[in-house]
Amino acid sequence: MSENNEKKVHGIVAEYESVDTLLHACRRIRDAGYKKTDAYTPFPVHGIDKALGIKPTVLPWIVLGCGITGTITALVMQIWMNSIDYPYIISGKPYVSLPAFMPVAFELTVLFSSFGAFFGMWALNGLPRFSNPLFTDPRFDRVTDDRFFLYVDASDERYEEGAVREIYEQTGGEYINTVLDDDSSEKIPKPIFMAWGLVISASVIPLLVVLKMRVTNSESPRFHIFYDMDFSPAKDAQQGSTLFADGRAMRPDVPGTVARGESNYDMDFMTGVQMDQLSAMDAPRADRLVRLSLGPIGPADDEAGDDENQNEETRDESTAAPSAGGSEEAKDTTPWLTTNPLGNSEEVLLRGQKYFGIYCSVCHGMNGGGNGLVNRRARKILSPTWIPPSSLHQDTLYKDQYPDGKLFSTISNGIRKMPGYAGQIKAKDRWAIVAYVRALQLSRNASIDSFPEEERESLLDEQKQIEQKLKEQAEAEQQATTPGQASS
Repeated sequence: MSENNEKKVHGIVAEYESVDTLLHACRRIRDAGYKKTDAYTPFPVHGIDKALGIKPTVLPWIVLGCGITGTITALVMQIWMNSIDYPYIISGKPYVSLPAFMPVAFELTVLFSSFGAFFGMWALNGLPRFSNPLFTDPRFDRVTDDRFFLYVDASDERYEEGAVREIYEQTGGEYINTVLDDDSSEKIPKPIFMAWGLVISASVIPLLVVLKMRVTNSESPRFHIFYDMDFSPAKDAQQGSTLFADGRAMRPDVPGTVARGESNYDMDFMTGVQMDQLSAMDAPRADRLVRLSLGPIGPADDEAGDDENQNEETRDESTAAPSAGGSEEAKDTTPWLTTNPLGNSEEVLLRGQKYFGIYCSVCHGMNGGGNGLVNRRARKILSPTWIPPSSLHQDTLYKDQYPDGKLFSTISNGIRKMPGYAGQIKAKDRWAIVAYVRALQLSRNASIDSFPEEERESLLDEQKQIEQKLKEQAEAEQQATTPGQASS
């Protein structure tokens, strides 16, 4: 007895046989004003937290605070790195791009929230605890089988052992026991300290290895857990290679290769030339044009190259536009396609407008007048090598002098300083651009006869109304200036 009196009292526990008696006892303890209580059951019991008067935990607020901290940390970190410390434009986005910052902000929000939930739960539950005086009672082992226990802590401000026992007895407590200190030490076991020390020491080793590798050189290859493509014999562009006879790492296309979706078009569509007529007129030239459209053919190109060096009938001759100065050039005998294979439907014109705006308007301007953004910039800085682009509205580029096929070839292969766009724009889209250029030219010099008959009358009426308004405006201006002239 004297030994028990020397030990500290932690509280008092009672054993119950059923859930109903336990819940009744919990309500009595709650109504008596006790707050530091706990119930132990072999399975979850619905409503036991309300019966004990347990208030909602503050853990969700801890998680919310940690999550907001993670979000703010991520945003501040990215704004500092990308906008202040090292301003860097990525993919054309502004320095402070909240949509681009969201992935990192989301990850840090989840990370900080999980830390808050994990360590907050430990702190609220008073963990870690290396011993519990309740575990020293052999009867408490049945809490995982078929018994229910109710515990009142001695640190409760209303705790009185006699009053608590009386409530236990009145509510059917079968076994009531005072919980005393156990014989275990309150100090943290030394093996735990040793384990923590070993983990911390081991975690420093990879850091030291990385630091050593950053300041030293080694003749040994890197250590690879996953080889991936690190040892692949792949070559970069323009590099040499001993694997092929020509010493080039970049390989030409397989003979006859065409782009996806282009295989259904004939050579007239791909070149803008009536190939049957050209073959009858000049078979070697037709063959070279086919080669140019299909790409490298193979070793036979070397033999054909000699003929090409002797005959300077290159694409510049067939695609060159008449000069703006009006000097007479050699007559072009190429049998160009005179009509657009795609026609002039609204769908084709809208598609042509789209690609004209992307590729052509930067030099030729949105209206085709030849004063695009690049031209204006070159004139502003007085570029000595800049050749102004042609206006698409000059007479020499109209359809009667510059057939659709020739305009298509010019877009495909380029002319003078203008590069060819065959590698960037599909043949179908190049023909759409041709259709849109013709629409631009017609819009500049359209006549009333080019409109359908049912629309001509309304257009004439609109023209008369505009002329009448201009006449009235001129008369009003003349009347306004007459008194002043008379007085002078």
